[in-house]
Amino acid sequence: MDYDFVALPDRKPLKWPGGHRLALIITINLEYWEQTRDQTEPLYAGGPASIPFPVPGNVPDYVNWTWREYGQRVGIWRMLDRFDKAGIPASCTMNAKMALERPRIIEAVNERGWELVPHNWAQNDILTFYAHEPEKEREVINRTLQVYEDVVGRPAKGWLSSSLRPTANTVDILKEAGLTFFCDFLNDDQPYLIRTDHGPMVCVPYSNDVNDFNMFARGGMTLDQGLTALKEQFDVLYEEGKSSMRIMNFGLHPHVIGQPYRIRALGDFLDYVKGFEGVWFPTREEIADWYLENHQDHIG
Repeated sequence: MDYDFVALPDRKPLKWPGGHRLALIITINLEYWEQTRDQTEPLYAGGPASIPFPVPGNVPDYVNWTWREYGQRVGIWRMLDRFDKAGIPASCTMNAKMALERPRIIEAVNERGWELVPHNWAQNDILTFYAHEPEKEREVINRTLQVYEDVVGRPAKGWLSSSLRPTANTVDILKEAGLTFFCDFLNDDQPYLIRTDHGPMVCVPYSNDVNDFNMFARGGMTLDQGLTALKEQFDVLYEEGKSSMRIMNFGLHPHVIGQPYRIRALGDFLDYVKGFEGVWFPTREEIADWYLENHQDHIG
């Protein structure tokens, strides 16, 4: 990937439109795992397993598949209720297979007018499978983008790879397809430009640390420990945003945060951030469009 290393102290102050200090993106990852009876490899879970011991490749892993399906059948609706009560939008990522197999969920997101970002064909169809076959990778991406356009009604503008696993070719393929932003990297609290063979792409970084997998499913935090960590992340970035804006992303998965004993952490955090002025709830597309117009004021 071709981008400049610019240390934070060497950047010009970056000011969000409207004088906002912090862009808060709360991401709901809408993910579908393909599972067939004739699969030859264990289910790639793309995250923690409910039962960590893999079954043989030709045996369906119903435990881990149905744990994830809980998020689609129940958890997502519990989450949507909390967002509706708070009056705060989410930015959703979407596998193409989610749109095809679980359209009721995508309809609910579209009804709310929330952002949808393509997130691979299926969650367990990782782009790195095609690291040395760029034409196959291009075919998977283009097939995903076509489903997105059919479902959302307009071409996609951004991308998040499933499991945050792009190849060396991914950004060039995405820019060639007309996209403007890319979210896989974890290396900043501000947007920046990636050079491609077809022009600049905006990186809108995704924070893997502030993620319900890392906090609860992997990290073993209690509900109150997780909420404390979220508030600390928010408070520090909000304070730093006085001089130069910051982005905070909180990544969510309906089968993790959507569990009854975890949902309070989401609702309480949404209520907490509503008590602050200068917090922006943009789409990633809004950030990318604004940065393309204003990046020269950032690095000069």
